[in-house]
Amino acid sequence: MAIPPIAALEIGTTQTVALVGEIDEARRVTITGRGVYKTSGVRKGQVFDVDLAKVGVAKAVQQASEESDVDVGRLLLAVSGGHIEAKINRGSIPVRARDRIVSHEDVEEVTELAQALVLPPDRDIMHTVSQSFSLDDQAGILKPEGLSGAQLSLDMLVIHALRNRVDNLRKVVQSVEMDVDDVVFSGLCVALSVLTSEQKRNGVAIIDLGGGTTSFLAYADNVIASAGSFGVGGDHITNDLAVAFNLPTGRAEELKRREGHAQVSAATNLKRLIIPEELGMQERSISLKAFHTVINARQAETLRLVRTALHEAGILPRLNAGIIFTGGGAALPGLTDLGRAIFGLPCLVGEPCNVTGLADVETPAAYATAAGLVLYGFKTYQETGIMHPVKEFLQGIFRR
Repeated sequence: MAIPPIAALEIGTTQTVALVGEIDEARRVTITGRGVYKTSGVRKGQVFDVDLAKVGVAKAVQQASEESDVDVGRLLLAVSGGHIEAKINRGSIPVRARDRIVSHEDVEEVTELAQALVLPPDRDIMHTVSQSFSLDDQAGILKPEGLSGAQLSLDMLVIHALRNRVDNLRKVVQSVEMDVDDVVFSGLCVALSVLTSEQKRNGVAIIDLGGGTTSFLAYADNVIASAGSFGVGGDHITNDLAVAFNLPTGRAEELKRREGHAQVSAATNLKRLIIPEELGMQERSISLKAFHTVINARQAETLRLVRTALHEAGILPRLNAGIIFTGGGAALPGLTDLGRAIFGLPCLVGEPCNVTGLADVETPAAYATAAGLVLYGFKTYQETGIMHPVKEFLQGIFRR
């Protein structure tokens, strides 16, 4: 059965990215169309003006559609933001058979129980990801069926979100007369496009640095052990610079991209940045060291939020493959050095390695979420033969 092209959309705080992917006879996924347009009407990953936000969606999808020669009428949507949370929920049952051998029915029952996390009425489960089973005092079991024991338990990572925040993103897409087939947490998408099987086995955390959000996902012992999202990103650095040096936001962003650095160096002590004359403001200069100090403070604070989450999950010592940065914020010079200082682990900038067709883009890390969303679409279609919401992920999708 031929798999149709898959369209993916990420409505970021700074830019909206649309990708179209197709699969060849060798089962390789290639990006055949891409579109990028400046986002308006979105703050910290949350829609505050549908009419403004839909402009970026329409433009980005049109570009991707024209480049791929695919008429996009339905797509997959990535979601991030501080409202997204993850919790490990444990289900536990007695093994029913008299001979105490775990049956398929036992596995199904404990899985249903582990998925049944009680949430406030305004929140919905986005995904449930099986971690590992325990049988009596033996932990870390992946396939318990056929083994002997008295008590079977399963730890399930449950990712959930505020319903209205997700619905508002859907409304933006629907306002340009397109359908949303599924909504996926951006951290899962990034993991699919960037991580290798070896990294997952060794333990790794991926941090996606967006304009208004920072999402993370961590593997330990080849299972997803932690995930989450914070409502802080690169735009906060820009705002800090604008306030600290009395700069227009556009000028602060331009200087951040051109002169920004995540670390503060003594070599910048005597250097100054020239701020050209603008409407109502004379030409002036500011200290480059002070400029970098402001960037460093906000970026370090953001990374410490992630470090605290990983520490509380108890998995920092198990991240032998280190930290991988993606997203537009990963282009900040000095980021990996700052990351090593904060996490005490190897850090690098990741790019989509599990798809082709993005070799000529200027910043591949900025496409990691949308590329992973395309991969998710193909893997889901291959597993189920349909493209409809799938809350319970087959763990194999994320181990391969």
